[in-house]
Amino acid sequence: MRGANRLTGATYAVSAAGTVLLLALSGRYGPHRDELYFVAAGHHPQWGYPDQPPLTPLVAGLADSVAPGSLLVLRLLSALAVGVVVLVTADLARALGGGRGAELLAAVATATGAGVLAVGHMLSTATTDLLVWTVVVRLVVSTLQHDRPRQWLVVGLVLGIGLQNKHLVGFLAAGLVAGIVLTPGLRHHLRSPWAWGGAAVAILIWLPNLVWQARHGWPQTELAADIRDEYGTAGGIAELVLLQVVMLNPLGAVLAAVGGVAGWRRPQWRWFRPVPIAYLLLLTVFVLTGGKNYYLLGLLPPLAAAGAVVLERRWSTRGVGLFTAAVAVTALFPLPALLPVLPATTLDASFYPALNEDQMETIGWPAVVRTVRGVVDSLSAGERGSAVVVTQNYGQAGALRWYGVEPPVYGTHNGFADWGPPPEGSGPVVWVGFSAPDPAALSGCARAARLDTGVDNEEDGNGVWVCDGPTGSWASAWKQLRHLSA
Repeated sequence: MRGANRLTGATYAVSAAGTVLLLALSGRYGPHRDELYFVAAGHHPQWGYPDQPPLTPLVAGLADSVAPGSLLVLRLLSALAVGVVVLVTADLARALGGGRGAELLAAVATATGAGVLAVGHMLSTATTDLLVWTVVVRLVVSTLQHDRPRQWLVVGLVLGIGLQNKHLVGFLAAGLVAGIVLTPGLRHHLRSPWAWGGAAVAILIWLPNLVWQARHGWPQTELAADIRDEYGTAGGIAELVLLQVVMLNPLGAVLAAVGGVAGWRRPQWRWFRPVPIAYLLLLTVFVLTGGKNYYLLGLLPPLAAAGAVVLERRWSTRGVGLFTAAVAVTALFPLPALLPVLPATTLDASFYPALNEDQMETIGWPAVVRTVRGVVDSLSAGERGSAVVVTQNYGQAGALRWYGVEPPVYGTHNGFADWGPPPEGSGPVVWVGFSAPDPAALSGCARAARLDTGVDNEEDGNGVWVCDGPTGSWASAWKQLRHLSA
């Protein structure tokens, strides 16, 4: 069956439905700690941060400038990105020779994928990364399929933009290049000046962030080591491998597996073969280096698109339609873990947080801010005039800035640490953290309150301390308080 010349209306409807659902639920619960950090970072524009390139923070800062405090606007581009990913994936199924059934199946498997919905609900580097990986794969496949070497310049452009969002897309580029090397009949592309030109375009766009990293001592290498220590354990590796089955959903994983095998075996799909090769190579790399479970999400929709074409050719129209419906129904079961569809207390009492803890980290920030405000209000009028708030992690600092606390707020974590310390002479200090501050950094500290978010999340049970001020100068105290972690 030959693919249609254009996407069907049903495919556009699936894409639009996914985007509308994400926008409809965008205002429930609250912002995630990472979003709070991105907004703050976006108001300190620069070519890089200790833990990421500048693109997502700049988007967050712009959204907050347009509509301060609006989760709908903050998450708008993420919801739209998911819609585009669905369309690009369906278009790949069409390019592989799929008809209406394969196209719709690929769209539904992507739009209802657990990983896709999870990253699409919030503004994150992972959301943009998913979009970039999907588009890069589609462009590379098109370049190889139609032997259009000039298109490598467009691939380089998208890669460069992606590298300004997250360095992870560099692994995709390396995996696809390895796939081309291992596929006879495609290697001539790597000798093309257009391919080298595309690489130059990507590096040129990426260069400002590379310069920033070099000037700041390559902090992302330290963060990479921290991630490796956390996820390079036996448990972390098992999670990485096992969760590949549910990143779309179990039936979507079947599609991806079928598509990967077909892409490897079918001579007529030689131009698609670098995609399953890249997946296997990168899975091995991330197992060995301690990657996170969502790192390979961007390769799963393209593989599922290939699998949808295979099933369409093997099964009847009715069989493909029933399988498509089964994919959609299966996606309903993990939905409360991915999107804020339950009351917060119901979610807290369920097993869903064990499937995805990120939802829990969007609950309770107003309560955190109220507690800190109460501690600030307990200070005398004279003390409040020179008081500062200092936090132990970027989520706390971001929340206090998002919801508003009168004393200046400083953070000791990652990028926030670069925007401190407080001015000399500031104090008393309201310290918000997991534990009391080091007496060598802050003196005269007494616990003043306990944080109660109403649910069992990372902030619940943490404390608020009131300290006299830094032990010595703020400059010396800041060196002891600041820290870098993923």
